[in-house]
Amino acid sequence: MQPDPADELNVLGGPLEPCSTDPLTGFYRDGHCTSGPEDVGSHTVCAVVSTEFLALQRELGNDLSTPRPEYGFPGLRPGDRWCVVATRWLQAYQAGAAAGVVLASTNARALEVVPLAALRRYAVDVPDDVSGLG
Repeated sequence: MQPDPADELNVLGGPLEPCSTDPLTGFYRDGHCTSGPEDVGSHTVCAVVSTEFLALQRELGNDLSTPRPEYGFPGLRPGDRWCVVATRWLQAYQAGAAAGVVLASTNARALEVVPLAALRRYAVDVPDDVSGLG
C-alpha cells in the first residue's frame, strides 16, 4: 500500500514537501520522497543532482543519466531533483561528490542512514524558521 505523503515527516520534523514533478520522482512516482515497506532501498533523500554526483553513481553501477523508458525513468541532468537512495547519497558524501539536499523534501527516514549534520552541510533550501538548524 502506498503511503500518503501527508503522513510523512521531513528531516526537520515538518511535513514532507514535494521533491519534483518534472521529472516525476519518488519510489511511488508521486513527486515526494515517501517510503514504505516496498521501498527497501529507502529512496528518501531529495537530491539536486550534479555532474559529479551523476558520474560517481554511474561508476558505482547506478546509472541515473541514461533514460530507461521501460521503467518510466527519463534520465537525469545536473540540476534535476530526484529522490535518491539514502545509502547512495551517503556513499557520494563520503567520496566528496555529494549532491545538494532539499531538507524540507527529504524524508525523516533518511536519518536512519545519513546523519542530519551531513544533510545540513549540503542543504540547498533554508527554512523560514532557521532556529532548528542550530
